[in-house]
Amino acid sequence: MPETIIESLDHEGRGVARHEGKTIFIEGALPQERVVFSSYRRKPNYELATASRILTSNALRAEPRCRHFGICGGCSMQHLGGPGQAAAKQRVLEDDFWHIGRMRPEVIYPAIHGPAWGYRTRARLSVRLVPKKGGVLVGFHEKRSSFIADMDSCEVLPPPVSALLPLLRKLIGALSISDRLPQIEVAVGDGVTVLVLRILQRLTPGDESLLRDFADAQGVQFWLQPGGAETAQPFHPLEAPPLSYVLPDFGLQLEFRPNEFTQVNHGINRMLLRRAMHLLQPEPGERIGDLFCGLGNFTLPIARSGAFAFGVEGSQALVCRAEENAALNELSGLTAFVVANLFDATPALLDAWGRLDKWLIDPPREGAIELVKAIGEHGPGRIVYVSCNPATLARDAAVLVHEKAYRLRGAGIANMFPQTSHVESIALFERE
Repeated sequence: MPETIIESLDHEGRGVARHEGKTIFIEGALPQERVVFSSYRRKPNYELATASRILTSNALRAEPRCRHFGICGGCSMQHLGGPGQAAAKQRVLEDDFWHIGRMRPEVIYPAIHGPAWGYRTRARLSVRLVPKKGGVLVGFHEKRSSFIADMDSCEVLPPPVSALLPLLRKLIGALSISDRLPQIEVAVGDGVTVLVLRILQRLTPGDESLLRDFADAQGVQFWLQPGGAETAQPFHPLEAPPLSYVLPDFGLQLEFRPNEFTQVNHGINRMLLRRAMHLLQPEPGERIGDLFCGLGNFTLPIARSGAFAFGVEGSQALVCRAEENAALNELSGLTAFVVANLFDATPALLDAWGRLDKWLIDPPREGAIELVKAIGEHGPGRIVYVSCNPATLARDAAVLVHEKAYRLRGAGIANMFPQTSHVESIALFERE
C-alpha cells in the first residue's frame, strides 16, 4: 500500500495529502504524519482513503477513548487531542472567512472549551432488528453506511444514557413491535431524561407494561410518536417534571419539548451565551432583535439585561414556547415575539419591525443570506452572529462587510461538539 505525508486537515477532519498528482483525503490521519493509506473511492482528481498505519505520529495524536471508534460514524476526531481539535476548527473558520469572504477578523477570540465527553444531551438513535447480530441494535450509523453500529455504550452521551443502550436493546427486542420501532429520540433535561419512541404500529397491553416497568426502574420518561413530530406525547410516567435547562448567569430556566431544538451541549451553551452577551452589550432602553430566536435561548438573557428583546422565528410552535418561557421567567414585559420566514426576508419586513439597535443572529446551517441582504441604511449598529456552519457565516459576512459597510471586529469558535468536525462559531460585526 502507498504512503504519504499529511499536509493539513479538511473541514471533515480528514488528513489532506498530495500523492501522484492527486489530492488524497485520508480518514484517521493528522498533519505532519507519514501514513500508509488504503483508498476506498477513486476519482480522476482525488481519492478518499483511510489510514492503515501511522509511520510518524503528530504530537497531538490521542488514543481514541471509545471502543467503537472507526466503526461508528458519530465521532471522527477522537484521534486528535482537545487543543488540537479546537485549533483545527479555528483554522477552518479563518480559512472560510478568507477563501469565501475575502476578509480576516480583526481579533481572534479564544476558543470556548467545555467537557469533552458525556456532553450530548440530545441525540437521535436508530433502531433495527438484525437477527444475524443477535437481535435489536440501538445506536448510531456505521461510518459511510446505512447499517447501525453494534454498540453497547457511547462516550459522548451522558453516562446514565450510555448505560441504557444495552438495556434498550433487550427491552425493544421483547416488544411485539421490535421490527416497527425505527428510532429513539433522546432529550436530557436538568430534572428528567425523555426517550421518544417512534412507533409504526400500536403497542399491545404487554408492550405498555414492559415500557412502564423499564421507565420506573431506570428513572426515565417515555414518550410515544406514532406520526410526525407533532404527534409525540408523554406515555409514562405522566407526572414527570417538564424538560428544562437553567442559565445560572442570568437566573433563567427554559422549558422545552423533546422534539424542539436546543443546543446539544448545555455547558458550552452557557459559555457561548456569556460571550454573546459580552459582545452584544445589551443595555436598558435598547431594542434588540434576536433573529431565529427559537425558544428564547438568547432572547431571555437579552431581556434580563434590561433591554427590550424582539424575537423572530419561523415556527409558530417555537414562538409559543418562547412566549411561555418569557412568562415563566417574568420577562413578558421586556419581550415580544413574531412568526416570520427569515429565509425570505425583505427590506419591507425589516421596516415593519421598527428600529432595532442591535441584532443577534443564530440561523441554521443554511445561514441568513436574505436577511443580511435586506439590511438597509438604518440597519443595526452591531450584529452578533452565532453560526453552526462557517461556510455560510463567511458568505453572509462578505455581504455585511463588502456591501453593507460593517467591520468584522472578531470571531472565534465554540467547541460545541467535541470529538466531531462540527464547527460552532461566533462573530461580531459593527457598522462603520
